[in-house]
Amino acid sequence: QVQLVESGGGLVQAGGSLRLSCAASGSIYKLNTMGWYRQVPGKQRELVASATWAAITDYADSVKGRFTVTRDNAANTVYLQMNSLKPEDTAVYYCLIRPLGGPDYWGQGTQVTVSS
Repeated sequence: QVQLVESGGGLVQAGGSLRLSCAASGSIYKLNTMGWYRQVPGKQRELVASATWAAITDYADSVKGRFTVTRDNAANTVYLQMNSLKPEDTAVYYCLIRPLGGPDYWGQGTQVTVSS
């Protein structure tokens, strides 16, 4: 079983920054992808950013140049540095770990609210 614990969400003004963290524990296969999705009410959960164990990253077009995903493989932790935040970034952010060939595991979600 794998557990994910997220932290770092909150309320910030437009143009500000936040850093999200997600620590995974349990039986973790080292070949995995870790990342962040977000969801607003009435819409599907969407990819924000992800990073493989080899540090290959992927970003949603809407966050490119503003958000940076990094990971610490030794600590099984993934981070999301969010800069130049916009009100449209307001959402619940979910951490994901996707082992190669295995099931997805999700965190409980953390609220990010950007005021205009």
